[in-house]
Formats: sequence, C-alpha cells, structure tokens
Amino acid sequence: MGALHRLFDLSGRTALITGGSRGLGLQIAEALGEYGATLVLAARKQDELDQAVVHLAGQGITASAVAVDLRTAEAAQTLTETVMRRSGRIDILVNNAGISWGGPAEELSAEHWSRVMDLNLNVMFFLTQAVGRAWMIPKRAGRIVNIASVAGLKGNQTGSLGTIAYNTSKGGVVNFTRALASEWGRYGITVNAIAPGWFPSRMTQTTLDRHGEAFTARTPLGKLGGPDDLKGAALLFASDASGHITGQILAVDGGALVT
Repeated sequence: MGALHRLFDLSGRTALITGGSRGLGLQIAEALGEYGATLVLAARKQDELDQAVVHLAGQGITASAVAVDLRTAEAAQTLTETVMRRSGRIDILVNNAGISWGGPAEELSAEHWSRVMDLNLNVMFFLTQAVGRAWMIPKRAGRIVNIASVAGLKGNQTGSLGTIAYNTSKGGVVNFTRALASEWGRYGITVNAIAPGWFPSRMTQTTLDRHGEAFTARTPLGKLGGPDDLKGAALLFASDASGHITGQILAVDGGALVT
C-alpha cells in the first residue's frame, strides 16, 4: 500500500454512525466500510438495521447494529457505553441522525420545534461529548463528522415549504462544528461537517415531489445528489487524509449554493 493510500485506510478503526440504517447514513457506512473501518450502526428500527447489516455484509463490510431512540442525554450515554463494551474503541463518530418538520413558522408547535432541536442538535452534543470522554480525549485522537445541511447556511426558496426548525438546527450544527474544532484540536481530534444539498430520501420525498424539478434546474450540475456523492467527503473527513483539516463545512450540493 502506497503512502497516499495509507492516508485513507481505516483498518483497525471503529466508526459509529447514527442514522446509519438507510439513506445518507448507509451511504457513508458503505464508504468507510470499504476502506476498512469496523462499523457500528445506530438507529431506531431494528428491522432496518438488520437489513443494513446484511446489505453491508454482501459488500464484504463488517458491521453491527444498536437499536436506540436517541432523544436524550441518557440514551447517548447508553449508546456510547454499549459500543465501548462491544468494540473497545470509537475512532470515528458520524453524527447523521436527524429529522425535519415542515410548515409555516407561525404555525409550528412547541412540541415539533423541540423534537427537531432535541435530535438534530442536543443529542448530537450529548453523544459527541460521551464519545469524546470515553475514547477520543484519553487517546488524543479522533475524527468527528457532522452531517449539517445547506439548509443551515441559507433560508428556503420562496414558495417552498417552510422548515425553520430544521434550518435553525442545522445552522447550529455548522457552528457547533467550528466551536468544537477550536476546543478539541488540542486533543488531536478533528471536527468537520458535510452540508448535503438535495438527496432523495424519505425525509425529502414530499418536498422533492413538489419542487424537485425546480431545484435541479437551479443546480449548476443539473442533478440531485446520488448514491455515491457523499462517499468521498465522508472518507476524507474520517481518515488521516484530513489530518490538517478541522472546523470546516463542505457543501455537497451540485453547486446550488453558489448560484
């Protein structure tokens, strides 16, 4: 293996991926697993986790699963302890789990606002803190990859469904990434974020059914995100290839943000 290939090699490392049973989380799992990482997928539904583990095994990728409802600090701590018991280490943390809620800002309920903030921002902090304490800080090494969104960098297109809670939470992920990178750099831990644009998924299906053609027309590359389009960015931020990169937000959106 050449020196450049070694920078991307994840052999011997354990990656915990939340929301890893489908969609963008599973795409990231495929990338990290292909380059040698042992994967632990966390999500709410055991059946979807089981399907993901079988899918990855078919690609020669070792993965296990933990069914967990990540809505509290206690759940984040329990997940960390479970993974540490099983694997003995957490070298890479991918904070991908998230939800959205659509509707006019003036009609959004306190319950729905809190639900989005709890999973997209609060639990991300609790889990990152727990993983940092359990492994990364004592070992003076680690890779944290947060999944933000271009929605956290701008408002919504006029006429599209309002998602103010989602946009606000992802804006929080953006600055969480920068703030934690500045704090934990002294431990040898890098903290970066990927900000996806429009990718087909269960969460985006309704909006894309209504506005997908318009979104594509305003994207320089003329397409939505595909099943491989997050893999390179995720591998970069999870590997030694990003050893001198921290606190950065990389938009993966076909260029839509620059128009």
